[in-house]
Amino acid sequence: MLVRLRDGRRIYALSVATRVLVVDDDPTVSNVVSAYLTKAGYDARVVADGASAVEVWQQWKPSVVVLDVMLPGLSGLEVLRRMRAADDGAAVIMLSARGEEEDRLVGLEVGADDYVVKPFSPRELTLRVQAMVRREERLAGLDLTPTKLSAGPVMVDTAARRAYLGENELSLTHREFDLLAYLVSHAGKAYTKAELLRRVWGWDFGDSSTVTVHVRRLREKIEADPSDPKLVLTVPRTGYLFAGDAS
Repeated sequence: MLVRLRDGRRIYALSVATRVLVVDDDPTVSNVVSAYLTKAGYDARVVADGASAVEVWQQWKPSVVVLDVMLPGLSGLEVLRRMRAADDGAAVIMLSARGEEEDRLVGLEVGADDYVVKPFSPRELTLRVQAMVRREERLAGLDLTPTKLSAGPVMVDTAARRAYLGENELSLTHREFDLLAYLVSHAGKAYTKAELLRRVWGWDFGDSSTVTVHVRRLREKIEADPSDPKLVLTVPRTGYLFAGDAS
């Protein structure tokens, strides 16, 4: 993980082990996952219930959270809701024994970045964590000069991480902002779901419903009629594009 610091004269980076919080009440699962992550060079910490997850998240500030849905006390979904309500940008991978599409969509709607069904390969889970971390490191290495992008009625300030629809500021989650910023900066160009997963999430693999859910949530926030979008358009047999030209 790269931590960017400003001392008034220059910006420099410190290399520190990325923190990953593993939340699962099954010690077999959590210990195996933690061992794989530690071997890969991450600073992994394990907790077994929702209340402990909230406490450690608030105090330890992990970059990635691997979060089981079914937990004693607070559910994984409630933990995630509290994180997103606090506008926390940590990447979250939900774990669940329930693989039905509706279950995945609920997790993604609440704000999960990925959804992995049990049983799973701990090696694949580690690769997903690595993809998320690489993406955040690329963002950390970007020029911090303020950049404002516009397309149609939408303006995105990538430095301040704020977005506006006309004069009104939008309330977006971390990933919703990233997706909107990418689409606005490439307005007029269509991207497949796989391309958006790779370019916005940093994944070379993953569930394309992640993109579908985030596009739907964006439309609910920026379209006058989400069922008849005029800004984020669906391109048949291709994917999505933001209407207009970027400026």
